[in-house]
Amino acid sequence: MKIIILGAGQVGASVAESLVSEENDITMVDSDAERLAALQDRLDLRVVTGNAAYPSVLKSAGAEDADLVIAVTQSDQTNLVACKIAQSMFNVPTRVARLRSRDFLEDERLLSPDNFAVDFAICPEQIITDYVVRLIQFPEALQVLDFAGGRVSLVAVRAYEGGLLVSKPIKEMKEHLPLGMEARVAAIYRRDQPIIPTGDTHIQPGDEVFVLAAAENIRAVLRELRRMTTPVQRIMIAGGGNIGLRVAATLEERYEVKIIEHTRARADYIASKLKDALVLSGDATDEELLEQENIAEMDLFLALTNDDEDNIMAASLAKRMGCKRVVALINRRAYADMVQGGPIDIGISPAHVSIGTLLAHVRRGDVAAVHSLRRGAAEALELVAHGDAGSSKVVGKRIADIPWPKGVTVAALVRDFDFVESVHVRDDGTVDRRSGRVEIAHGDSVIQSGDHVVVFCVQKKLVRKVEQLFQVGFHFF
Repeated sequence: MKIIILGAGQVGASVAESLVSEENDITMVDSDAERLAALQDRLDLRVVTGNAAYPSVLKSAGAEDADLVIAVTQSDQTNLVACKIAQSMFNVPTRVARLRSRDFLEDERLLSPDNFAVDFAICPEQIITDYVVRLIQFPEALQVLDFAGGRVSLVAVRAYEGGLLVSKPIKEMKEHLPLGMEARVAAIYRRDQPIIPTGDTHIQPGDEVFVLAAAENIRAVLRELRRMTTPVQRIMIAGGGNIGLRVAATLEERYEVKIIEHTRARADYIASKLKDALVLSGDATDEELLEQENIAEMDLFLALTNDDEDNIMAASLAKRMGCKRVVALINRRAYADMVQGGPIDIGISPAHVSIGTLLAHVRRGDVAAVHSLRRGAAEALELVAHGDAGSSKVVGKRIADIPWPKGVTVAALVRDFDFVESVHVRDDGTVDRRSGRVEIAHGDSVIQSGDHVVVFCVQKKLVRKVEQLFQVGFHFF
């Protein structure tokens, strides 16, 4: 498949790294020649230097016979113009655009074929906002991911000394859970090394444990591994950019929120957009300001500025001054690996959080969801099984009989989406209809056509082998 990626920033580079393979011809376009050269040294791709919105640049990139254009530059306008030109001048079949502005996202007509011709729009800022909100709902978790439309949750936690399952074999977990409730430990990382769990594997204090269960059961399962943290009530946010403002606006009705913005004019703008949050103009690395605003009484500190160093410094300071839990956006993976688990509880990579939504669309039809784990080192996939026992390597077969690559764990099956298992009325009055049956995977489980299969890969390089097993043209279309 011939793919053109416009924009060699964090998102573009992560997309290229995920899509580069012997079956994909990748061309990267950016105006920064040095950045392109660095990517070309690391990845097997072609590069073109220039403005992604110029027809001549798109032509040089091979748009005349491209299958897909992914426009992820920093400019909404550039991404939109590029998609329109790709459609009207070069007839590129599929166009994906990164868009930040709500003005473009809230009116679907603007993205229709008659206008900007965007088949799929990705908003990393909103994806990150949703990700942060899930972390707040599970304050003891390192990572929280959903599959099958929210029917299944995969949560990463740090096992603690004294947990009911700690220092015991995993097979004893079902003895502690309510009758009929099941869960699956999908993977364990011990001192950053993956361990493929079996029933006899013992979880040790400090292990990073990925556990999967039906969404309604996940809290009960987590109690076996981790002390349940007091629910979050007070939150301080450093940074009032696109992400900080979105997060504050989402949280202010349910939590006590304070947001610190360095630029006075931006702080005034944020104050005009928020209803209940307290907006402060100042520096989040100012120890005196944090003390005045009672940082020691905060349940959570979110460092969401556009600067890695500022985020690390602010979060580390907040932790040292007594904040219970701190989270920082960190673009550079080396930084995230260095600080997470030390002064900072969670380091979030914006590119790795947002890339899954894009990849799930690019691989549409057979891959329903893709989640990057451990800052890109591993992946969890939700794949749809098609075909029958005669045409598929997985349909109609026991999980134990399928030649899964070493390092792959099949965690759950979700089937019968026409079946409504339960209807739950939330506190805000909205109705949550849980469709589909969740089956925690075992060796004797048989995969049926139409099943959504949740698979954990301890290394990203295993993803391609898993896709090939499902055999339904796991090319990107």
